[in-house]
Amino acid sequence: MDSHTYGFIGLGNMGGPMAGRLLDAGYRLAVHDRSEAALAPLLAQGARRCASARELAGEVDTVLLSLPTPDIVERVVLGPDGVAEGKRARRVIDLSTTGPRMAAALAGALAERRMVYVDAPVSGGVGGAERGTLAVMASCPRGDFDEVEPVLKHFGPVFYLGEKAGLGQTMKLANNMLSATAVAATSEVMAMGVKAGLDARIMLDVINAGSGRNTATQDKFPRAVLTGTFDIGFAAALAYKDVRLCVDESEAMGVPMVVGAAVREMLVLTRAAYGADADFTDVARLVETWAGVQVRPRAG
Repeated sequence: MDSHTYGFIGLGNMGGPMAGRLLDAGYRLAVHDRSEAALAPLLAQGARRCASARELAGEVDTVLLSLPTPDIVERVVLGPDGVAEGKRARRVIDLSTTGPRMAAALAGALAERRMVYVDAPVSGGVGGAERGTLAVMASCPRGDFDEVEPVLKHFGPVFYLGEKAGLGQTMKLANNMLSATAVAATSEVMAMGVKAGLDARIMLDVINAGSGRNTATQDKFPRAVLTGTFDIGFAAALAYKDVRLCVDESEAMGVPMVVGAAVREMLVLTRAAYGADADFTDVARLVETWAGVQVRPRAG
């Protein structure tokens, strides 16, 4: 076990399990979150509570973040009572999805305070966070990566993408765009097939045995669409945020993203139809409504 001390801010669906894995591995951990319900299981595991991000960064060497949106990350890091005001922390590992421009801005602002920013978004969902099978996409100075890699390995396989802050974010946005595109396209072809008379379960079996298989056909549809539960556990609002960031970054670089823009609009319509609590797989429910069918297995 290394002698560094660690703190974790953001103990939601992803951050909670990741922080729990560090405690299970024997790390001493300080934690901060606004939610008492999120804090409770980690405090029971032996984590110590900090009242603010600044307090936490005054007690530990390295701060890990898992927060939902870029503006929240910026506020927690650079805002009043934020991490940057802490007197001890020298490194921030950001596991959130913020986009490459925000990552570069945070890296620059923290460098002025002699703090290193490690851009390390993750992919694999809540199940991956619980099992320690997330893909971790890291970019930071090589020496810092070598120091933090043993910690990151508790979350899953770690990929080093280079020294430039934001490369991890670019990789994460590319991944999540493909994931969202798979859900949108699978929703349409499944509704078409069912309306034509095919059985939804057999459709997935055929697709998964052929060249059309993807993460939606292999996991999301069997778990959350064929069951009619639409509860994969990833908010449509977060999926929209990731896709919007991807399209914005791509267009800023002069790379057209025509399909990505269409996926973004599908998520806009899903959120409009099902509200703030809409699940990622509610995209399929929206297409069901338009098509006048339900994508379910036949009885028997």
